[in-house]
Amino acid sequence: MALKIRLARGGSKKRPYYRVVVADVRSPRDGRFIDKVGSYNPLLPKDHAERVTLDVERIQEWVAKGAVPTDRVLRFMDAAGIAKRPARNNPKKGLPGQRAQERLEAQRQAEEDAKAAAAAPAEEAAEEAAEA
Repeated sequence: MALKIRLARGGSKKRPYYRVVVADVRSPRDGRFIDKVGSYNPLLPKDHAERVTLDVERIQEWVAKGAVPTDRVLRFMDAAGIAKRPARNNPKKGLPGQRAQERLEAQRQAEEDAKAAAAAPAEEAAEEAAEA
């Protein structure tokens, strides 16, 4: 039986409240769960003590038994010092796309051509002045 530590949504419309639960991966998001190990209230200020509450001992027990936390719960656990969340690094994400790179290259080439064209008449004028 595969277990996940995940968020189960509660609360009313536009007033979310989440329970941090241990559940079978096949059960619905808000459905049957095995154990409630914390809560998350996103409506509270970020520095409020009760925004995220976790039962550290029970979470560590479930992780030892093989429960895998979801990304959001792992983020909460990392903030609480229970688990270490690996930093994601995608250096290619910030690069411009292929078309944008082609346009940049064309623009650079046009600028170089313009500089060369501007430098050529100046060189000719300098040669004429040297001859005279």
